[in-house]
Amino acid sequence: MDWLGRAKLSFVTAPRSLPIREKGGKTTSLLEICRATVPPCQLNPLLFNGHAHTMWTAAQKAAPPIHYKRRIFEADHREFNGSFAVDFIVPESEVTGTDDSLPPRTVYFAEDELAGMGSDDDRPMLVILHGLSGGSHEVYLRHAIAPLIESGKWEGCVVNSRGCAKSKITTGILYNARATWDVRQSGVQVVKWLREAYPNRPLFGLGFSLGACILTNYVGEEGSACQLKAAVVCANPWDLQVSNKELGRTFVGHEVYQRVLGTAMRRLSATHKEEIQKYTNVDYDQLTKLTYLYEFDRAYQCPTWGYPTEGAYYRDASSVDSLLAVRIPLLALNAVDDPIASYLALPFGEARQNPYTVLCTTSLGGHLGWFEIGGGRWHGKPVTNFFNHMAFEVDLDSIKPEANGKPELGTSSTRFDPMRRKMHVDFNQGEA
Repeated sequence: MDWLGRAKLSFVTAPRSLPIREKGGKTTSLLEICRATVPPCQLNPLLFNGHAHTMWTAAQKAAPPIHYKRRIFEADHREFNGSFAVDFIVPESEVTGTDDSLPPRTVYFAEDELAGMGSDDDRPMLVILHGLSGGSHEVYLRHAIAPLIESGKWEGCVVNSRGCAKSKITTGILYNARATWDVRQSGVQVVKWLREAYPNRPLFGLGFSLGACILTNYVGEEGSACQLKAAVVCANPWDLQVSNKELGRTFVGHEVYQRVLGTAMRRLSATHKEEIQKYTNVDYDQLTKLTYLYEFDRAYQCPTWGYPTEGAYYRDASSVDSLLAVRIPLLALNAVDDPIASYLALPFGEARQNPYTVLCTTSLGGHLGWFEIGGGRWHGKPVTNFFNHMAFEVDLDSIKPEANGKPELGTSSTRFDPMRRKMHVDFNQGEA
């Protein structure tokens, strides 16, 4: 048992971690940077296990205020067309008035502001992905990014999954754990657009829970061509099939977590009733009667994405294999007592194979809990420290994926491809 909330830390990576050169000329490694930037994990001793930390997230709503302006992106991929919203972090002084159609502290960009977006500055910028049915307003997200934004040295934007954070959908497509296309593929492509609008800004990725799964899949799919300089993923469920089975194995997992997650998706679908009825063959009346998350995935994700069962979707959308294809520095944070992102799904073996990744586990923390005494959230500290070190202390040009990647396993005729998905998405041929 951990003594008075002091969680144990563990770091897992390849025997020879990725070598990295700092701006002063010192040679270090990704593991050494992670050890230096991840502080001791001292949590609230009254929250004595993962269930307590996870359930306390529903009661603890206080978080630093982050202000946004929203830009709507239009995707022009034949299969994944439609719109989604990206919320850009702005100073409080720029958000005047309120808009009840948007989350708190969020307004739309004015037309002249949209036309004038772009800059030649070299400030580092975060691209952030939220968890299931969440958005830029989430408490766990604001706790993590507030220290970076308040320092005045960082910019950031949150890619809201389709239909989330009071965004409208213009087709029957919501999102799923394989939905990397809104990060990569949209009418102007978020990452590509950021590269063009802010050519001198180094981009970094941050994902939470399902957003961590999507971000890991995206980074793995991009491989050595990834435009992000580094990434952090928090509470990634990794193997969705394993995590789903573990939730169904216990009363609390099934009747609390599966029910809460299913209710969130049912409510989300209710806000898009008209579009679902217009653009899909999904039985909307059936959606209103569902209770558990796997029921929603079976009734909605399977028919809209072409999966025969929810299990096939979970296996195909999992990011555990994607970790093997990552070719940028990636820090993964998980609590081993997380009741949603199961310990049994954690990619210890995969992390040991890839020098570009470090899996850091804490013995306490639950699912995106990590509550400290006084209401703070521990995960914001390693996120802040790691990104600040990578952005301001590291010679980012010294990280060359082509030179430092591990050789492929197998022979020329027998080779394991971690990114070979069962649902094929052709991004090159799919543009309208």
